[in-house]
Amino acid sequence: MVTVFTNSEILLGIFSKFLQILKFALTATGTSSASTYLIGLGSYDITGPAADVNMMGYANLEQIASGVHFRLRARAFIVAEPRGNRIVFVNLDACMGSQIVTIKLLDRLKARYGDLYTEQNVAISGIHTHAGPGGYLQYVVYIVTSLGFVRQSFDVIVDGIEKSIVQAHENLRPGSIFVNKGELLDAGVNRSPSAYLNNPAAERSKYKSDVDKEMTLIKFVDDVWGPIGSFNWFATHGTSMSRTNSLISGDNKGAAARFMEDWFERNGIDSLYFNKSKTDSIPRRVSEIVLNPNGNRNELIKLAASFQSSRGRPVTKLLSIAKRILDCHVILIKAPAMVEMNCAMAVDQVTQMSLRVLDNWGEAIQKSSGAFDKATEKLKGKIRYQHAYIDFSNLNYTLPQMGGGNKVVKTCPAALGFSFAAGTTDGPGAFDFKQGDDKGNAFWRLVRNLLKKPTQEQISCQHPKPIVLDTGEMKEPYAWAPSVLSVQLFQIGQLVILSVPGGLTNTYSQYVTTFEEYQVQRYEGASTLYGPHTLEAYIQEFKKLARAIITDKTVEPGPQPPDLLDKQISLLPPVVLDATPLVNDLMTEGTFALVEILKNKKTWLPAYDDDDFCLRFKWSRPEKLSPWSYATIEWRIPQSAAPGIYRITHFGASRHFWDQSAISQALLAPL
Repeated sequence: MVTVFTNSEILLGIFSKFLQILKFALTATGTSSASTYLIGLGSYDITGPAADVNMMGYANLEQIASGVHFRLRARAFIVAEPRGNRIVFVNLDACMGSQIVTIKLLDRLKARYGDLYTEQNVAISGIHTHAGPGGYLQYVVYIVTSLGFVRQSFDVIVDGIEKSIVQAHENLRPGSIFVNKGELLDAGVNRSPSAYLNNPAAERSKYKSDVDKEMTLIKFVDDVWGPIGSFNWFATHGTSMSRTNSLISGDNKGAAARFMEDWFERNGIDSLYFNKSKTDSIPRRVSEIVLNPNGNRNELIKLAASFQSSRGRPVTKLLSIAKRILDCHVILIKAPAMVEMNCAMAVDQVTQMSLRVLDNWGEAIQKSSGAFDKATEKLKGKIRYQHAYIDFSNLNYTLPQMGGGNKVVKTCPAALGFSFAAGTTDGPGAFDFKQGDDKGNAFWRLVRNLLKKPTQEQISCQHPKPIVLDTGEMKEPYAWAPSVLSVQLFQIGQLVILSVPGGLTNTYSQYVTTFEEYQVQRYEGASTLYGPHTLEAYIQEFKKLARAIITDKTVEPGPQPPDLLDKQISLLPPVVLDATPLVNDLMTEGTFALVEILKNKKTWLPAYDDDDFCLRFKWSRPEKLSPWSYATIEWRIPQSAAPGIYRITHFGASRHFWDQSAISQALLAPL
């Protein structure tokens, strides 16, 4: 049975317990009188083009942005020793980090701050939403469905990251950090349980489940103003909005962050005030910032409706046996109402993750008479970091043998297997590709060979993966996949953060499975680019970073990754004409849609905008060659809306074929 909730009931369910616990827990200021670190937080709009650009994640050519569900942001934190090291972590409401974004961002930071912020101490990650504009990565295989590079998508992300870091830098204040952990047992399911079962029983016995159910949360507390934000990791997949969605959205992770930030503001926890610049004496408030970076990604968030297959059987029973994914995927979420339902239910789960961890704080506060600093684990100790660029296309690794001795194995140039093209339960592929395919077929091998025939050495190296695209050896018109990856390790006292390209940070390199899971060649194994020993290579390189931190030594920086910005190609077709004045505007830190309320019978005040779940901005151009496009604004009035007189306003923009940058700009024309 499927239970249907109204929007207000969903929100009430999300926050009922949240309001009870956090109002007391997060307003407590008795954390510590002595500063441990300097802490700065920042946040900036990275929404990007809201129309005519393919979304990144599903590789679905038909999924073209046509409006805004809610706006996307870059959220940053800086933690610094008062007279020592510092680190920067930026979390993007985007599918993943991008190597070229990181390269160009570091250039800007160097011009602004010199050597204060470099590839050593700056990490940029993504929440893995599949509902953001694509075209901002630099390798061919990741921008094919967006018809090449989209300069406007790229620019708005780089600009937003820079501004979020600048904001965090300018607001560094003495404070402390607390860490806690908790489990959410009913949030998700393993997408390929049969592959997991191929791992040795001794390995599987170390874990309670076939998915990671632990969330780690850190809480930032300003010495004067109290709690100013939180940052947490939990493993989900950003696919609650489905592959049929065309509205820009941060999906479940972005929504959970937004809802928690909104709760802070609504409940008057306006704790941090700062001067926008050294010459500006007017206090300005920064709303509390909640960062929700992703953990591993081989986990589906449970949806509001039961998974169904086209044959009427529950998908949860088919996850391990389904070969042809088109016979086994979520059909019910194609309806717009169900898309909304699934995102809301996923948001509930993600928000409850934070709540359950914070439950321990609330209970401990009650038991300890408000001794907040004793209720959590306070981070204490040095800030340290290590970083290296590693060429994963031919990396040797010494593998211990069970009978004694060692065996030297190696990674391979990147390649994708046939099962990659089959897709997954939450994002089916096309044609006749199947998961678990360790042989391939003659027709698609012929098609593959027209692009690039893999060498026998590459075939042997990637075995048992049958190669459908030899991306690591495809160089025309420029590289199809990365070879040089960024590995990075941060330490804040007793907390250690690993930045892994297979985990969406700094460089995107798809999946990392165990050797045993790789043998099964489901989607994740077929998407493990550098061969069966990819995981062992990662472990080897992170061990080097850990040893360097422990011994206070440095590691070799490694080869620089390529800067392919000047080689990028865009094939997005230009618009013939928009019958409006020439304007190209993403409404960054602004809004396309606005609901205002009349106050005192004379003044219109903003009530809801693009950032609010209840307001939708939708765009369409029914005829491709028409000079007219249409904006639709939907306001689903929440129960919390104050009685009064409201009006709805639309702010539009346009593009023209003679504007060269129009190929990658938003196509937004007002009615």
